[in-house]
Amino acid sequence: MLDTATYKPRFKALYQDTIRAALKEQFGYKNDMQIPRLEKIVLNIGAGAEAVRDSKKAKSAQEDLSTIAGQKAVITKAKKSIAGFRVREDMPLGAKVTLRGDRMYEFLDRLITVAMPRIRDFRGVNGKSFDGRGNYATGLKEHIVFPEINFDKVDEVWGMDIVICTTAKTDAEAKALLKQFNMPFNS
Repeated sequence: MLDTATYKPRFKALYQDTIRAALKEQFGYKNDMQIPRLEKIVLNIGAGAEAVRDSKKAKSAQEDLSTIAGQKAVITKAKKSIAGFRVREDMPLGAKVTLRGDRMYEFLDRLITVAMPRIRDFRGVNGKSFDGRGNYATGLKEHIVFPEINFDKVDEVWGMDIVICTTAKTDAEAKALLKQFNMPFNS
């Protein structure tokens, strides 16, 4: 059993022990509070057209996302009705979860070291998917690359959005931070 008082996620320890010093040296920060750090990771599954036809699909997406994240996901609902898509206001369309603290570091560790190597024909993630303010967004075509998901019990394979929010002021600082975590950028 883990002693939660002394347990620290591997990536959190890596950040505190080596990454902070490397970034401080690389960018010449004068104050430790200037060093970029991870703020949160937001995971999202949009069930889309399947959820419109069958309301249980959003619930299924929520359960899968909760299993992956290790905390309860919330169901996202339509903000307004769109007749062309047969969507009514407040209709469940997907699920999302925001990870902070230790769970965030644990998820990033599993994403980089376990899930990404399991992706078919994986050649790295796009190094240009930053928003200009130091946040990185990527997506997965299949959520079943995570080992927590039992492939035999999956009724639908979902795509998944992953947004990594950092305190970096520029994309270069954020990319340097994620490279220190061994994020497999292809460019």
